[in-house]
Amino acid sequence: MLSQQIADPQPLEARVATLEAEIAQMRQILSAFTQKKSPWWLKVAGSFENDPNFDEVTRLGQEWRKS
Repeated sequence: MLSQQIADPQPLEARVATLEAEIAQMRQILSAFTQKKSPWWLKVAGSFENDPNFDEVTRLGQEWRKS
């Protein structure tokens, strides 16, 4: 294995530069997946507004907690 590394025609600096470029490309690709997204609850907040079924569930829940 050491003989292969010594016989490698590409100098170490060039290999490191190649690796750095590949890492930069990987970071750019991964940044699309790790961007901060809004919390899930913001997507559903207010979705039950003016819903008579939800109002009834809320009323029954309050009634049960008071008992």
